[in-house]
Amino acid sequence: MPSRSRPTSADTPHDVAADEADTAGQRPLPATARGQRTRERLIAAARRVFEHDGYLDARLSDISSEANVSVGSFYVYFNSKEEIFTAVLEQVQDSALHPHVRAATRGGGPIAEIEAGNRAYLMWYRRNARLMRALEQAATCDENLRELRRKRGEAFARRNARSIRELQERGLADPDLDPLLAAKAVDAMVGRMAYGTYVLGDDIPFEELVSMLTRLWVNALKIKTGR
Repeated sequence: MPSRSRPTSADTPHDVAADEADTAGQRPLPATARGQRTRERLIAAARRVFEHDGYLDARLSDISSEANVSVGSFYVYFNSKEEIFTAVLEQVQDSALHPHVRAATRGGGPIAEIEAGNRAYLMWYRRNARLMRALEQAATCDENLRELRRKRGEAFARRNARSIRELQERGLADPDLDPLLAAKAVDAMVGRMAYGTYVLGDDIPFEELVSMLTRLWVNALKIKTGR
């Protein structure tokens, strides 16, 4: 069943006020606990359908059936396939930044931090590989989701750029590198390797992948050992 197309904002958070959500083309959050449970059930069902069928072949009728609600009820909570796909992504994107990794490795030196970050990201990607496959597919045909994918990558790059800048200030990384461009380059390397391994099926042992990507990070930034 084709989805009704209505422009939505891929970056509008779901905790905005109802009038703000309406302005962005998104439904406001349900006011009742029952409505909230139904919305969450739809999101969980949508994830299963997107992972199984991909973005292009996923149908709203299948999502509704998986959630045990009518298609009419679907439109009480979401305007389109794009909007519910965005909601699914919002549930997993925060954990992708693995904010606690650096604190856990504090004192271990920059190489330990880079290795821990790569390990956490690859574990996250492996768990969410089928959803990332759907995102790659969606980004080729939907402008809003393409922008969502770009901003997701930008968030990674800016986080890593801050770390690179700190290493440069401590004299532990190549001072001539632009931190943001360097972060985007090494992030692209890790992301495409993750895609090739966990979506396309390249047979690379996990520990070997972590070790190789960490070594390339270190070599690219000319990381010096130190604290």
